[in-house]
Amino acid sequence: MYVPPLSPASGTGRFWRTSAKIIRCVRYGCTNRPFYHIVRRKNQHQPVIEQVGTFDPMPNIYNERLVSFNFERIRYWLGKGAHLSTPAAELLGIAGFLPIHPRTYMTAWRNRQRAVENKVLETEAATS
Repeated sequence: MYVPPLSPASGTGRFWRTSAKIIRCVRYGCTNRPFYHIVRRKNQHQPVIEQVGTFDPMPNIYNERLVSFNFERIRYWLGKGAHLSTPAAELLGIAGFLPIHPRTYMTAWRNRQRAVENKVLETEAATS
């Protein structure tokens, strides 16, 4: 009697050997002082395969958020079929490596709307 092989979702382990790898952000740092490594891994519960960049979201004394990428290795892994998480895709879009992510446009639009609202509230408070 023929028994078909189990599906990858059955937890046979064969799926993880052939599954796409993901380039994502992993949080390091202390409480209230995050620091991220941009790494390649299969999923969040497996060890890091390679670190391909860093991201420091806290502004320094020049009001800059520091990001570094190894574009050569990112290009290599994307060519091998790796996927990108949304935060990593946003950072790569801002860096000019990829097209700008749509969420980046939405965040900028919300920030502009908030700035306009704050300006209106300040002018109303100043006049009254």
